[in-house]
Amino acid sequence: MPYPETLREHPKIIFFTDFDGTITLRDSNDFLTDTIGFGEKLRKQGNADTLNGKVTFRDSFWDMMESVKTPFPECIRLLCDNIKLDPYFDEFYQWSRQNNVPVIVLSSGMTPIIRSLLVHLIGPEANDIEIVSNDVVDKPGKTKDQEDGWQLKFHDDSGFGHDKSLTIRPYAQHFAERPSEPRPTLLYAGDGVSDLSAARETDLLFAKKGHDLVTYCEREGIPFTVFEDWRSILATTKDIFEGRKSLKKVAEEGVDKAKEDKEKVETTK
Repeated sequence: MPYPETLREHPKIIFFTDFDGTITLRDSNDFLTDTIGFGEKLRKQGNADTLNGKVTFRDSFWDMMESVKTPFPECIRLLCDNIKLDPYFDEFYQWSRQNNVPVIVLSSGMTPIIRSLLVHLIGPEANDIEIVSNDVVDKPGKTKDQEDGWQLKFHDDSGFGHDKSLTIRPYAQHFAERPSEPRPTLLYAGDGVSDLSAARETDLLFAKKGHDLVTYCEREGIPFTVFEDWRSILATTKDIFEGRKSLKKVAEEGVDKAKEDKEKVETTK
């Protein structure tokens, strides 16, 4: 449920998360682009240009999706056949439901694809997950079930297409204006360039090991902890939820772990 309804049950933690490559093992948009769009080489160049500030994520992502001409229902079928869930996300989601921890997907992908994949991979209870994302519309004079018949409808006018920070900020603002209310801990998990707008907005950021978001956080000095799969996210979230570890302790351990991983990579070169 959207803000402020999310706060009605007074959750101890609210967990925001990216979808593609974070909840899933592979990015669904990358898969479409690489297999039935303009290919991996051009996609990776666009990602690099975005990370280095040469183009906006919005423009890069638009080009990716415009290169996919396959009818939209066929795209969803292709993704359901090929995209897999992180093997530990379902366990995390079941724990979150049992402990009143809202999970909110903030994605620069497309809501119909995300909803279809979540229900396909988890089951009907995935319909309870709030999704804030871009949409898909018919191209003028065509329909989504035709060749080259669909296009993106961005969530907002930002350079990200979907500025994820705009969904998170009302929560922080809510408690800044109501200091007497118990404030939930805000967590976020992500992996790539679409997560840059959200990187500074929560109390702790989980950044996927070996991906662009780690590079960005190191460069910008943003506190984060590294994850490889949702098993470690669940363990850390439980520690925070049950008071075994503070956010500061988790962030310090995360920085140390990132340094260790970097040193290991350097020694193998």
